Amino acid sequence: MQRNIFIVVLIFLIFFVISFLTNILGPIIPDIVKSFDLSIGLAGFLPFAFFVAYGVMSIPAGLMVEKFGEKVMLISAFLLAFGGALLFALIPGFAIALFSLFLIGIGMAILQVVINPLLRVSGGEEKFAFYSVLAQLFFGAASFLSPLLYSYLVLNVHSGNSGFLIDVLNGLVPENLKWVSLYWVFAVIALAMVVVIALVKFPKVELLEDERIDVGKSFSELAGNKWVWLFFLGIFAYVGTEQGIANWISQFLQTYHEVDPATTGASVISYFWGLLTIGCFLGLILLKIFDSRKVLIFFTCGGIASLLMALFGSKEMALIGFPMAGFFASVMYSVIFSLALNSVPKHHGTFSGILCAGIAGGAVVPLIVGGLGELVGLRFAMLFLLIPLGYILSIGMWAKPLVNNETVSSVKELFKLG
Repeated sequence: MQRNIFIVVLIFLIFFVISFLTNILGPIIPDIVKSFDLSIGLAGFLPFAFFVAYGVMSIPAGLMVEKFGEKVMLISAFLLAFGGALLFALIPGFAIALFSLFLIGIGMAILQVVINPLLRVSGGEEKFAFYSVLAQLFFGAASFLSPLLYSYLVLNVHSGNSGFLIDVLNGLVPENLKWVSLYWVFAVIALAMVVVIALVKFPKVELLEDERIDVGKSFSELAGNKWVWLFFLGIFAYVGTEQGIANWISQFLQTYHEVDPATTGASVISYFWGLLTIGCFLGLILLKIFDSRKVLIFFTCGGIASLLMALFGSKEMALIGFPMAGFFASVMYSVIFSLALNSVPKHHGTFSGILCAGIAGGAVVPLIVGGLGELVGLRFAMLFLLIPLGYILSIGMWAKPLVNNETVSSVKELFKLG
């Protein structure tokens, strides 16, 4: 079929927006804690409200896409994100924040389900791997930029500075809640995406057998396979670790090192996501040379060492350790996912839906860290992250895929394949 590069670019933009909206919680948690006078335990419910939506919506979204089509589901997803962001911007409060984050999370879960098959059809199966990596670059760029936007808005709104955006936000945002300006920006972005998608003609997507979700016979067969649930826990552990670090970095640095969350704190989170993106590309090279299980073990050990350095080292070590933890987390998701799919002979679409539901780990683990923070302090509470990291490490030891990742025997062959 005819390829549509415009749709490919639109999908890259959607990847960018997903990341832009998803990974902003970490920088703003200290502000939300201060603004609403929350305990660390209550603050843990913020990422919970967002990521539990993935557990609720991942499989239903796959079924709904087949019934209603990609365009309807994309518009619905961005309308949910628009509604959630606008509600938070208009009525800032803790209870409203939980509900609005859940709405935004539902929208993001739908988007995640829709865009990969759409990318395959629009860009062509022969270029799907290349475009998938490029999409991750857009995802990572947004993760890097969104904390910087937060810093810009907090430092300029109600500061005496002027400009079209700042002047508009000055009239919309309470002076004591400058961080709420982010959600006005998010609402506008989501609404703009609705308009763009409504105007675009989408190609017809015929789902491959491996992309279909079947909650009947396929699900029953997979449910009886222990490897399915072991790898589900792997995705659960990874996303829980990723969000458990990212969501508490700024609060940790403010609590133990008196770091300003609007400047240095936001920058450290930005570097966390930036190095995570860079690590993905290094990981692609390493996976051409080494068995994926060995790569997973090496990166997980590096992640554990970086986390411990950040938690128990000096301020300078923490400012380096947290971003390095992002770097070492970079390959975990893709390796676990690929090991999982390569460990079952069929029903990969349904299995992918089960694995995506594991993204709900981003809801549970930060909540546990917040609850423990009330009892033993945030530093020792974040040691809980060693449990999911330990589980990820174990995957590299017990995984027995039916198909191993292809490796090369020489540098020359590596560049030829690349």
